[in-house]
Amino acid sequence: MQNARSISELNRLIQQALETELDPVIWVIGEIADFRLAPQGHAYFELVEKQGNQVQAKIKANLWSFAYRTVAAKFESITGSTIKNGMKILAQVAVNFHPVYGLSVNVKDIDPSFSLGERARVRQETIDRLTREGLLRLNGRHVLPAVIQKIAVISSPTAAGYGDFVNQLENNAFEYHIYHKLFPSSMQGNEAVTSLIRSLDQVEKIKDELGIEAVVMIRGGGAQLDLDCFDEYNLAVKIANLSLPLLTGIGHERDESIADMVAHTRLKTPTAVAEFLLSGFREFEENLGLAILRLDRATRQKLNWEQTRINQIAHQVKAVAESRVKLEGEKLNSAVNRIRISGKTILQIQENSLDSLEKNAIRGLDSFLQKQKQNLESKELLLRQLNPETILARGYTRSEVNGKPLNAAKIQLGDNLLTHTTKQKISSTVTQIEEK
Repeated sequence: MQNARSISELNRLIQQALETELDPVIWVIGEIADFRLAPQGHAYFELVEKQGNQVQAKIKANLWSFAYRTVAAKFESITGSTIKNGMKILAQVAVNFHPVYGLSVNVKDIDPSFSLGERARVRQETIDRLTREGLLRLNGRHVLPAVIQKIAVISSPTAAGYGDFVNQLENNAFEYHIYHKLFPSSMQGNEAVTSLIRSLDQVEKIKDELGIEAVVMIRGGGAQLDLDCFDEYNLAVKIANLSLPLLTGIGHERDESIADMVAHTRLKTPTAVAEFLLSGFREFEENLGLAILRLDRATRQKLNWEQTRINQIAHQVKAVAESRVKLEGEKLNSAVNRIRISGKTILQIQENSLDSLEKNAIRGLDSFLQKQKQNLESKELLLRQLNPETILARGYTRSEVNGKPLNAAKIQLGDNLLTHTTKQKISSTVTQIEEK
């Protein structure tokens, strides 16, 4: 069929649909199956949905070594158990689709409290309320630019985490440049929530003027009591409704804050945030290289296809042309034969017509000559009859006076009259004239 697509085109449509329709990260519930830990530190497993012992659905999952160390340590410190087969988890995943290896999810985080089955009442009520109000993943609706070049940083200017963040950002080995502006805020204590919300409001006011593309909220970790502000409902609402994607790097090793959950992307530490931003540059550069290779390959394939198509068309044109020339040649030969036959017919008709005309002309000439002959003979006879010699031969004579015929001369008495016969000339003298 003409509308049939190639497998690569179908895969590309699937990938585009996933990138367009799905949030960058999604929270899913599933049971861990076929858990394997690779020598490099990466974890590979399947997330399975079951009804009784019957598998209803499953999907391949991976947890990269950097994230696994963090997630596993947090999970074990809270639950007292390692991540293993048979556990039902709440995982934050990014859906990936590879044209060769198919659909999988990249696990960004695992909520250990889900596995425990009970969270602190207030914290859980906040999460439930945010969920009911549709705010828990509202900030995740924003699409991160492929390369984030301008960011607003919310942190304490004296925090060690902020210094580490700036140092890694500005002294990266690839010499990528990211514009960053600090919006100072208290990151712990009773005033932290108010200070953080105020800084977010300031970002909203000047984001268009500065061209800000994302907000980064970082600090360098701390005791659990120092981080309670990041579980506050009002801060979570502010983050959820922010007009820009917000990335967190709070450095909370033991648990995930609600701010992390509401944020667009949660990273463990400030340096992890910096690495994430820089990785966007690297990934974009790699993707650009791949795109160039794909474009080059597609262009070559297209050129080859078009060349093949041109050759096919050329063969078709040649075949059609030869067929047409042959057909026209046959038509021409047929026309020549018809003309030859028609010419012979016309010549024969004209020859017959000329023969007929010749015969008619001969007959007419013969008739004309015969008539002329008869006319000449008639005139010859008449001339003979009118010849004086003939008249004289019949006994008549011809007389003249002074060389003039009698009828033309005025005869008087005494004139000499000369009379001619066929054999004689007789002279006489007029002695008597008698009028009639």
